[in-house]
Amino acid sequence: MKTLRYILQKEFRQIFRDRTILAIMFVMPTVQLMIFPLAANFEVKNVRVAYIDHDHSSYSHQLRNRIAASGYFKMSGNPGSFREGLELVERGSADLLLEIPAGFERNLVRDRRQQLNLSVDAINGTKASIGAAYLSSVISDFVKELDLKVKSPEGIQFSPQVKVEIISSFWYNPHTRYKYYMVPAILVILLTMIGGFISALNIVREKEMGSIEQINVSPVKKWQFILGKLIPFWIVGIIVFTIGLLVMYLFYGILPEGNLLVLYLFAAVYLVALLGLGLLISTLADTQLQAMFIAFFFMMLFILMSGFFTSTDSMPHWAQRLSESTPVTHFIRVVRLIVLKGSGLAEVSTELGYLALFAVVLNSLAIWNYRKTT
Repeated sequence: MKTLRYILQKEFRQIFRDRTILAIMFVMPTVQLMIFPLAANFEVKNVRVAYIDHDHSSYSHQLRNRIAASGYFKMSGNPGSFREGLELVERGSADLLLEIPAGFERNLVRDRRQQLNLSVDAINGTKASIGAAYLSSVISDFVKELDLKVKSPEGIQFSPQVKVEIISSFWYNPHTRYKYYMVPAILVILLTMIGGFISALNIVREKEMGSIEQINVSPVKKWQFILGKLIPFWIVGIIVFTIGLLVMYLFYGILPEGNLLVLYLFAAVYLVALLGLGLLISTLADTQLQAMFIAFFFMMLFILMSGFFTSTDSMPHWAQRLSESTPVTHFIRVVRLIVLKGSGLAEVSTELGYLALFAVVLNSLAIWNYRKTT
């Protein structure tokens, strides 16, 4: 134990001696957690609509005002023809083209039907599909109101009809705010990037500085060396996680619904697994550049396959299996469940087993792969 204590003293002195590393570990994730959720927002708003009105009737003007007042759309022009509207799309000034044909009001009143031309810029597929769906919904509601006005003139009585009303309630995120879904995941990703990169460079730096030779000829055992490298960054990771929870509450008003002790239990086990992966990479690489590229490969895999942006349920079967084989997938799932849903240890115990398995396997591989040779 005395040998392990000396290694820990050396590591802590080395960490606090380098102010750049301190800034990277504490300041950078704090600032990023303040900024990223504001940018990582998939809510579709301010969709630019070019409104081509060939009818110039009261109904067409009412529809235009309804679209502008919906809060989702921004009227970007009133071109006189479809060609002019297409030029707006080509210049990037419009996302949707809505063309109102001549006779729009007359056909609605007389025939109760009318076709509209909606053209969508589908370069951004998500924005195109959601924006078109929003616009179709606005138009549908507008037409229903017109239909009631046309069919129910004053003085005419109609027999009552059966009416079904659906009342929806949103649990765990009542206002369906996307930041509530993204902020916990961003905290996990930042913790993963900081812990993964820093630990991946740790042993490699010893190799480049030449101090690894002195350690190799000393009586320090391999497990003592790996544990001495892991514990300081584990403590740093817990501090970063705590700062992230404070930022999440102070800046976004998100207070974990579940037990904080359960949340910290998962964070502690996850950090052991993550740092084990970083130390394994560090034992494999010979230079810090090699370690950076290997760690970057895994970080990109974690970000894209963890359910951070999209649900893993929508992935192909093989991608779902690959996603389940990464520890960050399980930790993101757990943090969202505990923070938003208030899940307890009984509901997420399976995820804890997965993380513990990752921790044992990755750290065992790091100890096994570390060669104590000169």
